[in-house]
Amino acid sequence: MSSSSSSQSAHGQAEASSSRAPNRQPAVEDDVSDPEDLLSSDPLDHSLPEQISFKRKQKATAPSSFSFNRFLPSPLGASSPSKSPLPRGPQSRLSQLRTNPGANDSTELILNYLDTPGNAGEQLQDTKDATGLDWYVEGPGRRVGYDDLTAIDWIFEYAKERQRLRYLYSSASGIIGYLKQLADASQIWLILIAAGILSGGIAAFIDVASDWLADLKTGYCSQVDGQGLGGDGHFYLNKGFCCWGYSEYSQCHDWHPWSHALGVKSAGGGWIVEYIFFVLFSILFAACASILVREYSPYARHSGIAEIKTVLGGFVIRRFLGGWTLAIKTLGLCLAVASGLWLGKEGPLVHVACCCANLFMKLFSNVNSNEARKREVLSAAAAAGISVAFGSPIGGVLFSLEQLSYYFPDKTMWQSFVCAMVAAVTLQASNPFRTGKLVLYQVTYHSGWHDFELVPFAFLGILGGLYGGLFIKLNMKVAEWRKTQPLIKGPVMEVVLVAFVTAIVNYPIKFMRAQASELVYILFAECADLTEDTLGLCKAGKANTGVVALLLVSAMLGILLASFTFGLQIPAGIILPSMAIGALYGRAVGLSVQVVQQAWPGLFLFGSCEPDVPCVTPGTYAIIGAASALAGATRMTVSIVVIMFELTGALTYVLPIMIAVMISKWVGDALSPRGIYESWIHFNGYPFLDNRDDNASSIPDVPASQVMTRMDDLILITATGHTISSLRTLLRTHPFRGFPVIDNPRDAILLGYISRTELAFALSSAIAPPRSLPDDTETYFSHQPLADPTTSLDLRPWMDQTPITLNAKASFQLTVSMFQKLGLRYVVFVERGGLRGLLTKKDVWFVLDGVEERDRDSDGYVGGGGMGIGRGVGREQGEGESEERGLLAGETEEEDERGAFR
Repeated sequence: MSSSSSSQSAHGQAEASSSRAPNRQPAVEDDVSDPEDLLSSDPLDHSLPEQISFKRKQKATAPSSFSFNRFLPSPLGASSPSKSPLPRGPQSRLSQLRTNPGANDSTELILNYLDTPGNAGEQLQDTKDATGLDWYVEGPGRRVGYDDLTAIDWIFEYAKERQRLRYLYSSASGIIGYLKQLADASQIWLILIAAGILSGGIAAFIDVASDWLADLKTGYCSQVDGQGLGGDGHFYLNKGFCCWGYSEYSQCHDWHPWSHALGVKSAGGGWIVEYIFFVLFSILFAACASILVREYSPYARHSGIAEIKTVLGGFVIRRFLGGWTLAIKTLGLCLAVASGLWLGKEGPLVHVACCCANLFMKLFSNVNSNEARKREVLSAAAAAGISVAFGSPIGGVLFSLEQLSYYFPDKTMWQSFVCAMVAAVTLQASNPFRTGKLVLYQVTYHSGWHDFELVPFAFLGILGGLYGGLFIKLNMKVAEWRKTQPLIKGPVMEVVLVAFVTAIVNYPIKFMRAQASELVYILFAECADLTEDTLGLCKAGKANTGVVALLLVSAMLGILLASFTFGLQIPAGIILPSMAIGALYGRAVGLSVQVVQQAWPGLFLFGSCEPDVPCVTPGTYAIIGAASALAGATRMTVSIVVIMFELTGALTYVLPIMIAVMISKWVGDALSPRGIYESWIHFNGYPFLDNRDDNASSIPDVPASQVMTRMDDLILITATGHTISSLRTLLRTHPFRGFPVIDNPRDAILLGYISRTELAFALSSAIAPPRSLPDDTETYFSHQPLADPTTSLDLRPWMDQTPITLNAKASFQLTVSMFQKLGLRYVVFVERGGLRGLLTKKDVWFVLDGVEERDRDSDGYVGGGGMGIGRGVGREQGEGESEERGLLAGETEEEDERGAFR
């Protein structure tokens, strides 16, 4: 082959490839589409009336403010070329450039090759004239799209968006022009408003459906002799609506437990019958949820927040935000929540909201064709998920800012606010609980707190940090054990086993039998607000001793069950289970403090308590415990405080919540440096670089030359000496994501970098009609004045001639900072213009996350292999043909049997 590449040696250099081996790809059980789908069309070919360019047009002379033509330009009036909205052909621009000697020195020459259609050479008639067509000016090259499981180019995407806006505003004049600008600016708002409405409606549906299915485990609703008061005894009503209007459930005649339905009269026999039905329905719901995920949408599993963080960081995961994923996630959440497993719907609702926004983005090509803008919209839509999960619009905005978003400008905060507000208003209008509350566990407190309670509040913070560190370590151990030594083969059987054990444990313990949202509400509420003390939390004096012990036992069992549940192949969140566990031990601490205060009311610590007024409110300890547990697991701070404040409406308790959250985060960070979502990102092997990570001590203080893939280990392409056939063979032989281009093997002067996708598209377009070039056609990557454009192929339009470069002596810390702050895909290292090495985003992630110490199996993203500093890690490697292809990188795939649900 005519490539100047060096063969990789038997060991270190072959291992040093940046994406290692394809056996680290995430296992996806979805349809495999043809890899040529991505190359089937050029999205830049039809996105604008005048093809995309980064050239700066001359500003038009400002018309008089009183000019009527400013609003209604005459169709007969002559206008200057700079004012004309009509597209200019490449030949007219060529004539203008030739008659303007100074044009070559201005930015008017930058990237004009982006103005030509993406046909890989049909318009290249002037290739012998080096000054004629200005694609010889260095630029980032044309783009086809992004492969699955690759990083986007933030710089290119935002430059493309600036060019689109410049064309829109320079060519728009008069009323029609202003209407076009208004329509373009309103697209984002239409997407977010529609996504907020759909998210609120789906959240209301999940609330109603999951409550009905959960109550179905204990009985059913049926009218008896017309005695139903509020619900009239219809089968589709849950227990609360079926018995609407009754002060106690024992008075409700329309609700029929399964023991009564089967005619079992004895108390013991009835308890056993209801126990059996409880276990059977729990297993049935969990198995159905797992089967839906396995058969129709593997990406609907888990909470999705780890993947959303990775996507917002610039990673492409196709089909992760598709309509099919949205449908399965919604149905799966209803079933999974109703099964009684220790999981929640709050985290998955963020995934649901992002799926809603992604569906509506497909209606607007200007937004959907730009990966950077899509991630801004998804950051804003994520706020709607938390808004409907907690009834907390402001908390949702802060959650997106603090936990999810990689890039969050001021405009995105305003967009997040609007989307979260619309979603909350939709949920409020739906009123799924018929209580006027956005969520079931929204409570109100009537009393304040005293100074002596700061000590137990701080103790709750310590407990929250201990819980977070313990849970993360235990959950990761279970995940590793599940992957390396599975007890039961098959995700569905594993879900069935966990559901069976959970149901067996839950039913005898009254605190665990209740649904998580109902349990959290009862633990949060004051006794004065509870119409019926179903869990016995409002007993007085020493009668609370057994309740406290049961609360603590329930919290410990909840930690174990949640550790095994979070990670199963079903939709599952960890936010509500963490809140429930924190509320359990928080209520236990509150009851203990209440017993001590009532036993020794004259103690000097309780001097601030008023006589004949309850001094300690155990429900407040539950909500502070829930906040501390959530902070320990997720390491969020500000958003948790705001969410808890919006849940209670009690500004008085903001300070205790802040203290508990602060202490919990400190303790949790001491035990485990990563939160639960970051731990799963690390476990799944997603190359996510957190741009807010300011811990410079974790970055090795070494030169970048000790980490980069050296030139001897790279597969290089020379500027000349290749044919279409040899380049296609190169692509088949080496599955790397891209190739540096040099002038010749001796000098190795860097000319640019060409991505695998763009090179494959250019070659396939050249051999297809209308050009139909033969396989032995000569190709080149530099200006060839004697080349015949009809019998050769110029690949410069598809090459990034201005890659981000650093000196080979630069420090690795500087390199990491550039990757984090600029969102780069790769950095090329040069010395005096000569290529010295290459470093990709995945390489940096390898070094920072210590992947070289982990021998991952085929379910991971990138392959194992001993990568150590000083070896080099190579380029991004192409994945095998078994990887799935789907949404986020474009719309080039063909419709399959799922049609629009793609």
